[in-house]
Amino acid sequence: MQPGEPFDPALDHHTRLRDSAAFWRALLLTSGFAGLLWWIKLVEWMVGRSLHAFGVTPRDPVGLIGVLTAPLIHGSWQHLVSNTLPILVLGTLALYAHPLASRRALPLIWILSGLGTWLIGRDSAHIGASGLGHGLMFFLFTLGVLRWEPRSIAVAMVTFLLYGGMLVTVLPREAGVSWEYHLAGAVAGTLAAIIWRKRDPHPPRKKYSWEIEEELARAAAEERALQFELPRPDHVPVLWVRPTPEEGARILGFPAARARPPETTAAAIDEEPPTQTRH
Repeated sequence: MQPGEPFDPALDHHTRLRDSAAFWRALLLTSGFAGLLWWIKLVEWMVGRSLHAFGVTPRDPVGLIGVLTAPLIHGSWQHLVSNTLPILVLGTLALYAHPLASRRALPLIWILSGLGTWLIGRDSAHIGASGLGHGLMFFLFTLGVLRWEPRSIAVAMVTFLLYGGMLVTVLPREAGVSWEYHLAGAVAGTLAAIIWRKRDPHPPRKKYSWEIEEELARAAAEERALQFELPRPDHVPVLWVRPTPEEGARILGFPAARARPPETTAAAIDEEPPTQTRH
């Protein structure tokens, strides 16, 4: 809805239905990815073989394979549980609030977080979706700062309230935790937000009840004014057209007015010499 456009209840209802469908679609996609992570871990547990070899091994050419596969592999069930909820929440918020930007940001975060870890990581196998989760958190928070519109700000505040602690986990804290993956994901998410901050159009601003009443009253006043508005000159029908002179006809003009002689002023009369009378 554009500013100044009359409020349409049917349009508002359609917007709510569209937002609801977009939210459930985002939740379904994110849940599908989380389900894939659990299925891979279940297969690993059933087979009884570790998949850590598919992680990111820094500065090893073979370890570049982990750039694509490392986010899908987790070291333990606890590791998987700790990453599942952030992926569900942050992924749903990203795909719902910024669908166009998120479709481009997610592959970038996935690839750059792995490459960054391959460049700066310790000599170990770096696995898990925590880099992707940190990338989404910084992506949403940076978009709220850059776009500065109600929906982006609200999503950024919810993101920071729930997962603001990720600002600290990009630094070395615990042995066995890949802070390098966290840091690379945070940088990738911030970069993606800067690049595609204008990709999604700003959503229509929700109108309050008094704004709707003012718009309805303004529309009614404009409609009443149109009923008493005079027609434009080019809309008025022509009732008489000056006839064109016939061929050979002569148009006589009015004679020019003759110049009137100057009137004698009182001053001129006073200047005449008085007439002498003899007795």
